[in-house]
Amino acid sequence: MKKKLIVSFGLILCAFLFLNFVVRRQTRAVADEPSWDVRLENCTVVMVGKDASTDGSTMTTHTCDCGTCDWTFRSVPPADHKPGEVRKVYRVNQYKTWPPSQGLKWDIIKNDYAGLDIPEAAHTYGYIHGMFGYMNDQQLGIGESSIGCQKKMENPTPTAKFDLTMLTLLAMERCRTAREAIKLMGSQAEKYGYGYNDSGEMLAVADPKEVWVFEIMPVGPLWTPKSGKPGAVWCAERVPDDRVSVCPNESRIGEVDLKKADYFLASPNVISYAVESGYYDPKSGKPFNWKRAYDPAEGSVATNARRARMWRFHDLVAPSQKFSPELANMDFPFSVKPDKKVSVQDVMSITRDRCQGSPYDSVKGIRGGPLANPNLYRGTRTIGTNRAEYTTITQCRGWLPAPVGGLVWIAFGAQDTSCYIPLYAGVTDVPESFRIGDHFEFNRQSARWAFDYVDYHVQPAYMYALEDVKQAQAQYEQSMAARIPEIDKEAAARFQKSPVDAAGYLTGICLSNADEVVKAWWNLGDKLLVKYNHGGLYNVDKRTRDSGKPEVSETWRKAVKMVDAWVDPVDK
Repeated sequence: MKKKLIVSFGLILCAFLFLNFVVRRQTRAVADEPSWDVRLENCTVVMVGKDASTDGSTMTTHTCDCGTCDWTFRSVPPADHKPGEVRKVYRVNQYKTWPPSQGLKWDIIKNDYAGLDIPEAAHTYGYIHGMFGYMNDQQLGIGESSIGCQKKMENPTPTAKFDLTMLTLLAMERCRTAREAIKLMGSQAEKYGYGYNDSGEMLAVADPKEVWVFEIMPVGPLWTPKSGKPGAVWCAERVPDDRVSVCPNESRIGEVDLKKADYFLASPNVISYAVESGYYDPKSGKPFNWKRAYDPAEGSVATNARRARMWRFHDLVAPSQKFSPELANMDFPFSVKPDKKVSVQDVMSITRDRCQGSPYDSVKGIRGGPLANPNLYRGTRTIGTNRAEYTTITQCRGWLPAPVGGLVWIAFGAQDTSCYIPLYAGVTDVPESFRIGDHFEFNRQSARWAFDYVDYHVQPAYMYALEDVKQAQAQYEQSMAARIPEIDKEAAARFQKSPVDAAGYLTGICLSNADEVVKAWWNLGDKLLVKYNHGGLYNVDKRTRDSGKPEVSETWRKAVKMVDAWVDPVDK
């Protein structure tokens, strides 16, 4: 008996080692996160210049991928202010959830008051914000990606008054153009210090004419306002109008030419701080390179998993250029001309991408399990991520009045099982379901929970259930996209007569559509529960079965048979 147990244990151990070997063989092309550079961030930002888009709009994206952060949204109305009023500066806690009854987020975070009051603007613009400010009624759009910086640059001390969220809210309130926003955020950070809750950060800042990459970093814990030096170092580069760009949590600005004022903006210490800190030697004869100095992340996809997103974006938008996965970050261009112009639907697809069919496919071999689920194996980083709180796509469309031309599309939860819902820049409110809910209490009144409910019921039968979701996405996203021109026309006509009437019209349209989509997703979740109950793939409709699509991954089936033969040679 003892001998049989030893033999059985040995066979099981061998089977485990064999499966481990197979997995490693199947995935050796996929990068492991190096121990020195483990980053949980997966907030990929896609940027599209106006001449690179199909409709002439500029676009930015943001994947809020915190995992346990606040996912609620607010609409902040425009306001007029009296002389002498001040704007209090807060450090906005990204993990705290604010019930709508408690007002604007910063109204109730008294403990996070930074101890700084700045003069209030005579007029502040209305805007939509979640984790950051995303779109105001002047068509200023923003997306975000954390990038990091040299370790000794970080400044977690109270001397740094601004965090990134507060800077974006200030830009939303006071700025009409991307350049205005960059200069305002940069100057405030220089004067009052930046970095209390943040390290290096990148913002995609857009208006109807331009898209800019704005990167900002702290200047160390010893900085104080009394030093007389800037409390931040920052640089911005403009994306050419006929190009697209991406930020996958790494600095994207390379060589800086401040003589080209139409394409570069920077803080006065952009080079001097690097020299003082030993990050750049002007005697080297090499031109100053922002990312080499401040965020020198090296390596190709083989040594840095975040680089897979960099490569995949370029492979999707410009496949004719045949970008190699072996390229290091330094070798990828700042921007690229796409093979064809990009639509908002294309951008939605990019945000959902899981490297399908590429060497970094999340379900290649046995990684996806029997039903090709990309969430089972997490050895790679893909643009789409199931950790997303939400994803935004901003569109700025200069041929329309600003409150009509600005759009922010919001998809709650994982991109592949969610649905993009548009809000116009001129809305006076956001859906109630967008303003409530948290991670720790199931709530059928919360939009986010509707999408998580669907996602939960997709996972056990991913390969089949995702097709049900795709049908729903096509129905609601495409129908709304088809309605946009008609809504634009009506809203623009109303705006000429009464901006208030136009705002009311747009608010009604957006709230009604959002309610319809959220209800549809609750219903979809119920249907998936019934259809795939107890792993019931026998409930897959006949058309799917007759299509020739295997019930489970053939690679997985073969691997199981091989293991079965090893563990129990009699049962073949």
